[in-house]
Amino acid sequence: MSEPAWLIWAREIQAISQTGLTYAQDPFDKERYEMLRALSARMMAAGSAELEQQLESLFTQQNGYATPKLEVRVGVFDTEGRILMVREVLDKNRWTIPGGWTDVNLTASQCAAKEVWEETGYTVRITKLAMVLDRSTQNHQPPEGFSVTKLFFLGEITGGAATTSIETSEVRFFAKNEIPQDISTGRVLPHQIDRLYAHHANPDLPTEFD
Repeated sequence: MSEPAWLIWAREIQAISQTGLTYAQDPFDKERYEMLRALSARMMAAGSAELEQQLESLFTQQNGYATPKLEVRVGVFDTEGRILMVREVLDKNRWTIPGGWTDVNLTASQCAAKEVWEETGYTVRITKLAMVLDRSTQNHQPPEGFSVTKLFFLGEITGGAATTSIETSEVRFFAKNEIPQDISTGRVLPHQIDRLYAHHANPDLPTEFD
């Protein structure tokens, strides 16, 4: 299922306005790009029931050439072949695999290992980049206002113990036939978990991308 057209258009208008404000010198051009930014906020607010003022404030904080945001997720398996999952506090304690936004001055794999440690208490060695996916092609819900590239890694446990954090309320391993139904679909989807199981079972599989 593809994203609604209004979201694709509003996201593109926001990106055009952000990039335009970065390079525009003429004050009238800047004013026009600010109008586009406000228009994109109104479009998203009308389509998603978000508050227009909050969206425009969020867009105002974005500077520089508009590029996709980068998110990492990690499939970590125990010796029994079960995948590590956490309850995400910010999404009504729904289940997801560890991950989050990347940080500056860290590589993508370092960010992936850091997210696992912070959310689960386990230290891991990142062993493989399994998938590189555009969030908008995957039918994540709810939709995201910005374009997002998702990197899915595999990680091998090197130490630590299951520990919750301010972000997570439970840490557990699940067999493939035990994956919970209440998944945080904004973060991970069942078919993505299935593909991580496939990559764990066959590490020689090539990295998947769309």
